[in-house]
Amino acid sequence: MTVRIKLWDLPTRVFHWALLALVATSFATALTGGNAMAWHGRAGVTIIGLLTFRFIWGLVGSTHARFGSFVRGPATIVAYLRGRWVGVGHNPLGALAVLGMLVLLLCQALGGLFANDDIAFNGPYFNVISKDLSDWITGWHKRGGWLILGVVGLHLGAILYYTHVRKETLIKPMLTGTKEVPESLAGESARGGGLAALTAALALGFAACWAASGALLPAPHPSEQAAPAKPAAAW
Repeated sequence: MTVRIKLWDLPTRVFHWALLALVATSFATALTGGNAMAWHGRAGVTIIGLLTFRFIWGLVGSTHARFGSFVRGPATIVAYLRGRWVGVGHNPLGALAVLGMLVLLLCQALGGLFANDDIAFNGPYFNVISKDLSDWITGWHKRGGWLILGVVGLHLGAILYYTHVRKETLIKPMLTGTKEVPESLAGESARGGGLAALTAALALGFAACWAASGALLPAPHPSEQAAPAKPAAAW
């Protein structure tokens, strides 16, 4: 007999699909180049805010969104590999993959703040470091993009494996927030993550997005601003 439990809260689900859309936008705009790079930068800044929200929500969110509920030690991972682990949410091995992906995306987005494309786009904090350092970061930013593409591919492969081989639905719970589980796991229904916690996580996410946009930079000195155009001489 099975019962339906609350698994993924709404903020976690919105985060998941928003992050997917922003990562896809980042890849599409990077490959397009030109004027699309402005949107590439905006997507990167938004990803930083979104990831900040997720890291905070991983501390104060509902049960299965919290890192403490799914990031486990070596003994639990070994038990899972031997088929002795029973639970809901991220399995012990998948939890490491999720955490690694979040950290990788954060490093990639932070690097983009200092990167440049040698044509028309500079990251918001390009001017606070040397051009040589920016070029070095840009090189790793480009390599990181392909690494993320590979990680996303592994993630999709894992979803297909669990769906078709282990007959476990992963996508539907991320859409509906609920999952059918054995009656013995009825007590695993998600709890916590109230309005106060959500407000705090959103506020810190918006603050990170604001800071990443270059808002922390001092205002340019008047002498550094472009001089107003002189009126054309009358003939």
